[in-house]
Amino acid sequence: MIALVDCNSFYASCEQVFRPDLWGTPVVVLSNNDGCVIAANKEAKALSEIPMFEPVFKIKKQLTDNNVTFFSSNYTLYGEMSQRVMNVLKTFSPQVEIYSIDEAFVDFAGMKYSSLEDYGHCIRKTVYRSTGLPVGVGVAPTKVLAKLANKISKKFAHINNNVCVIDTEEKRIKALKWAKINDVWGIGGKHAKRLQNIGVFTAYEFTQLPEEWVRKNMTVVGVRIWNELRGTSCIEFKTLPKPRKGIATAKSFGKKLEDLGMIMEACSYYISEVTEILRAQKSCATYLQVFLHTNYFSDRDKQYSKSITITLAMPTCDTFVLIYEAKKALELIYKPGYRYKKVGVCLSGIIPQEYVQGNLFHAPPKWNKNELLKTFDAINKKYGKSTVFSALVGTRVKEWELIKEDRSPRYTTQWKELLKVKAKKNLQKTEGF
Repeated sequence: MIALVDCNSFYASCEQVFRPDLWGTPVVVLSNNDGCVIAANKEAKALSEIPMFEPVFKIKKQLTDNNVTFFSSNYTLYGEMSQRVMNVLKTFSPQVEIYSIDEAFVDFAGMKYSSLEDYGHCIRKTVYRSTGLPVGVGVAPTKVLAKLANKISKKFAHINNNVCVIDTEEKRIKALKWAKINDVWGIGGKHAKRLQNIGVFTAYEFTQLPEEWVRKNMTVVGVRIWNELRGTSCIEFKTLPKPRKGIATAKSFGKKLEDLGMIMEACSYYISEVTEILRAQKSCATYLQVFLHTNYFSDRDKQYSKSITITLAMPTCDTFVLIYEAKKALELIYKPGYRYKKVGVCLSGIIPQEYVQGNLFHAPPKWNKNELLKTFDAINKKYGKSTVFSALVGTRVKEWELIKEDRSPRYTTQWKELLKVKAKKNLQKTEGF
């Protein structure tokens, strides 16, 4: 059996953990640069006036009128809270596959338990007690069915208290007949529409189609989903994430920039981020892409965009080498007279460090910076992001970084932002025994 554990309204719930005064009140989280609503708790979702992914400036009045508390994105906090949830799940099974920041599959194969439902409730209560985050638990024989069980656990939380177990044929059929075809994990909009055109509207009706038709029209991926819904496990369990084939980052500036020097500092900062990830998976990049563009949605500014891809002399994970190459690339694509909105970097051609070959026409470095970079990473991991950084990043981060006027404190990772509790003195005298 497999459980899918999914945090309820994850971003908003993370904010509420440290703000008990917001329990039971509408809360939303905004995208980068406080652009639009990307997450909301159930109280906010119940308000029809608060549409998701709508620009904040259009619904600011609705947010205020409905007493909705809104926060800028705090990804440092969300990442740390996610890791805490995953650590709790690993105490229930040695086989945990982290599927996304707020959900994971837990494999119960070979484990003994008196009741799957009781075990699911134990997981839910333990996660809440350890982290303060509410979760839904769906248990079933396959991943696709576990996803469906999790959806049912949330839909009928008032009945099952956020735990749903599909452990009998009767429950499986009942769940399939309830689920609409576009509710099935892995079936996208195009396939859902194609199935609806031939009269297939539920997951159960999908399982009644001939396997040959599914293979012909939905390829082997569709057949896997078809089999999983019928109770046959086809999707492998992955406890170790595969190394990334490409690592990229691009964020809009808090304000439009014209100064090349400041754009270079932002680019250098992003290089530092992606190379840290690269070293963590013990890989090196062969290609570096840098791109730069203005605000496409502005009808006042002149528009310009350009990208360039550089083949590195040798695959590397050296922050300083990549910053040097990125700065040369920016000088080639930058044009004065434009107000730029975003710069981004992408590393590709990623290979394991031990497979890097030398270059006959490229002199080896005079000294090996591996130990220095390891020290950088260790310090930043222990004391927080960008505790030490390349001087090429500069010290003007606040002049170009994302707008985050309503970001909550990073309660779990920054000493200066720890939650403060004030105790009032009890002035009332008490009699002794």
